[in-house]
This record gives sequence, structure tokens and C-alpha cells, in this order.
Amino acid sequence: MKNSVTELPFNSFLGIEASADSEKLLRLPAGGQYLNHLGTVHASALLALAEASSGEFLLRHFGSSAGLVPVVRRMEAKFRKPANGAVSSNASVPPEALAQLDVDLAAKGRALIEIKVDLHDESGAHALTATVEWFIQRLESAGA
Repeated sequence: MKNSVTELPFNSFLGIEASADSEKLLRLPAGGQYLNHLGTVHASALLALAEASSGEFLLRHFGSSAGLVPVVRRMEAKFRKPANGAVSSNASVPPEALAQLDVDLAAKGRALIEIKVDLHDESGAHALTATVEWFIQRLESAGA
């Protein structure tokens, strides 16, 4: 069982890591392999960090993914400013949406939730805002 989305093969391949800054969630380190034709962080690298951050937020909410099957259903992103260097993330959900998630999972065994993610580069520039919608289904018990 994974304790962090950073352990997933794709995220590990990209080099996504937990942020050392307690006010941030995840981090994509600076590196030439992330750059686009303009010399800034490639859009797909930013999208991968945003998706991973939303998953990490969920994992921390639930404590583990045991008994759950989360799948990204939809993602919307707005690129705000070009990102340079390392990029860090924040993720948030209104408390009432988290409460409804838990209610829906308990009552129906499935739920939808939207997680807002913001990415900032090492200079503090707001590079991206994304909303990632997750479909989460509770696994049936083996004896049912």
C-alpha cells in the first residue's frame, strides 16, 4: 500500500516529491528535463503535479487508499504565468465538501469530489490553478 502518491511509478519517474515546506503539499524540482521550447516548465509537467497533488490531498484525508478506488474523472486548468525552477503545490476542498464525500461514500459506496490545486514556482509566481474531479468508489467486502 502506498503512503504517498510520490511512490506511484509515474510520479516517481517524474521526480515529484513531498514538499519540505509545511505550507506546501508536493514539489516538482527544478530540472532541464521539465522544460518546454520557451525554457519554462512544460504544461504537461505542471498538469502531472496538479493531478498528483489532488491525489495526495485525498490520500491524506482518508489516511490510506485501502478499500477505495479513486479515479480522475475530469480536470480543468488555467495556466496563469510561466513557471521557472522548482514548482510547489497547495490543494484545498471546502470542509462541507469533505463532509459530503464521507456521507456519500458511507451511504452509496461512491462519491464525486472536486479538489482545487494551485501551483507556484520558486519565485512565487502563480503558475496554474486546476480543479480535479475524482470519482471514488468503495470496494465491496469480499464476503458480500
